[in-house]
Formats: sequence, structure tokens, C-alpha cells
Amino acid sequence: MEPVPNDIADPSLADLGHRRIEWAARRMAVLSAIQMRFEKEQPLAGKRIAACMHVTSETANLMLTLRAGGAEVVLCASNPLSTQDDVAAALVDQGIPVYAVRGEDSETFYRHIDAILDTDPHIVFDDGADTTTVLHQERAEQPIVGALEETTTGVIRLKAMAADGVLRFPVVAVNDSATKHLFDNRHGTGQSSLDGIMRAANVLFAGRTVVVAGYGDCGWGIAERAKGLGAHVIVTEIDPVRAVSAAMNGHRVLSSLDAAREGDIFITATGNIHVFREEHFAVMKDGAIMANAGHFDVELNLSQLGDMAEAVRELRPNLQEYLMDDGRRLMVVAEGRLVNLGAAEGHPADVMDMSFSAQALSAEWLLQTHETLDNQVYVMPEELDNEVARLKLEAMGGGLEELTAEQVNYLASWNQGT
Repeated sequence: MEPVPNDIADPSLADLGHRRIEWAARRMAVLSAIQMRFEKEQPLAGKRIAACMHVTSETANLMLTLRAGGAEVVLCASNPLSTQDDVAAALVDQGIPVYAVRGEDSETFYRHIDAILDTDPHIVFDDGADTTTVLHQERAEQPIVGALEETTTGVIRLKAMAADGVLRFPVVAVNDSATKHLFDNRHGTGQSSLDGIMRAANVLFAGRTVVVAGYGDCGWGIAERAKGLGAHVIVTEIDPVRAVSAAMNGHRVLSSLDAAREGDIFITATGNIHVFREEHFAVMKDGAIMANAGHFDVELNLSQLGDMAEAVRELRPNLQEYLMDDGRRLMVVAEGRLVNLGAAEGHPADVMDMSFSAQALSAEWLLQTHETLDNQVYVMPEELDNEVARLKLEAMGGGLEELTAEQVNYLASWNQGT
């Protein structure tokens, strides 16, 4: 067997990685069913897929599913702190090229993106749109069938590209499928973000005031989980409908500056830049903890915080302490990077089962239909979304109600009243 091209931290970690991948697979029943079908039908035969995603045990099972379908697969990391080095080693051991090292610098990050694009992929799996952006800015002549986008932040970037008329191939916004954002974003991000904060700071949420910036699906999940742990939740929002929704779900809704004065724990989930900055840091309590659940490490203005601080130290693994000139101590989890992967293991496999099943089915659909698509951002077809949900419900021991013929007729009629 020829050596597999790679740039990973430690090949000797492969055995641990294999066990983690096996454990995740046990809780990914939908993806396992798709993998079995892919092995029989080979819908991806002869296709090259380049993936820039979080290198976790769940992602590993997606890569193995794609390969089972006949694809040649290569993987790099979509975030410098999200790579599980043992999983990377296990994938290389199984013959899949991986370019990912936990803690890699920016230069290495983009070198790894170049490495997967050098394989001339037919489609790209992206998480944050970095790879798609490189294809537009630096590799404009490289042919590509299309791409899939996993996260809200990436979809925002891609929709902006489409609106400007510069998107040069179709993209499936897997993030916008119901089985992704209603479950992965709400339940996955909600649980795993708090998990990361608890691991890094060993903090009790009960009785604390938690400020959640942004009340999209991710913010909704974080707020509900914090509330469930006994926290008092404050939400900050720019959207009046989402703000009212937060208020009717029992949360206080304040401006970010007012919230900064009251919060004990701050969690950003907006996808925007510098949500908390100098004026907020100036009024935060001694001991306040800040974390970011958004994809990019821009939601906390750590440059300003560093300028305001007299000293910075690593207080605990994944917990930095900034000592302010008035004696206050402000804490930042995972360097302001994606907290659920920077300080924990990311979403549980049970919920990633739906997200990555949607990815696999979207890849199959994109390869079948790309010649009929415009260079726009598409949502995964509803019938595929429903199939993922049906299979997940079945795996959870549930079952669907079926309409009677009378009910079908009633819903299809306009002239039947009371």
C-alpha cells in the first residue's frame, strides 16, 4: 500500500482515533443506512471530493460514507482548534488523505486548503466558505461542479457572492435544511457550547446570568440549555421578531451595553464582527467569562481587550485571563474561537447524524443535477430533508401517522366546510 499523502500531528494516535470513530458510528444510524446503500449503488464513483470541515469522529464517518459511495476523498480542517489529532491519524491509517493539525497557524491553514484543492475535486464540502472563497480569489480558472456549505456564517458569505453576481458554481446550503438548522444548530450547538465552557472554566450555570448574543437557531439552543441549567438568560438581538420571540420564551432582552453590566457568562452566536468590544469590556464584572459559538474568531474584539489589559495569562487549559488596570479579571474561552470544538468535542454524534446524512444526500443530488442548476445558493430538496428526518425518527424508535383516504380528500378539497 502506497503512503497516503497527509500532514497530521502524530500517526501513532490512530488506534485511539479508530475507537472514537467506531463509537460515533454507533450513534449515527441514518448515515450508516446511507453508507450501506452507497456501497451497493456507488453513486459517487469516479468523483473527487475535497472537504474542509472540522476533523472530528463524526466527520470521519461522513468521509468513510462518501468513500463507500465510490468517491476519492481528501480532508482538511475548517478551524485551527477543531481538529482531533487522533481522528486525523485514524483516517490516514484507513487510506484517506488528511491535512489537519490542531492549533495550526493561519499560513498552515491555507496551505492545507491548497493541498486539498490540488486534487482537482469535482465538488467541495465547505464549513465557513474559506475553501469556496479561495476557489474564487486565487483559483478562478479551476473547474468545479459545485459546493456544499455546512454553517450559517458560510451561507451568509455565499449569498453575498451570489447577490454580487460573482458565484461561479451552484452551492447547496446544507445549513438551511430543516434537519440541519433545527437540530444541529439548536440542540447540537446549544449543548456543546455549554459543554465547552464548563470544561474550560468548571463553572456552575445555575444562578448565573448568561448573556446570549444573537437569537437565531444557535442562540435559541444556547439560551434554552442555559435556562435549563438554572441560569438567568439575557438575549441581545438586532432583529425585532427574534427579540420578541426571546422575550416570549422567558428571556430578558437588553441592549448589549446594558447586558454587559449584568452578565456573568457571555456567549456570542451572531456570525458578525466585534459583538463585544471596548465599551462592553469596560463595564463587565470582575470574573466575567466570554466565549464564542460563531464560526470565526471575530465576535469578541480580543485585540482591544489585549490593549486594555495589563497582563494576559493561561489560567487553565483553554481559559485565558485578562487582568485589567482596575484589578478586574476577564476570562476568554478557547481564544475566542468556536467554543464547542475549541474546548470540547463538538456536537454529539446523535445530532451530527442528521447533518452529515444531509451532506451525503446533497452531494449525490448535486452531482446528478448540477448541469441544470444556475450559479446560485440552493436549499437541499425537501424530499431528501424529509427522508433524513424519517430515518432518524425510525432509528429513535418512533413512527409517523398516515393520513386516511378521507383526510387526504378533505385537505385537497376547497368546498368542504364544517
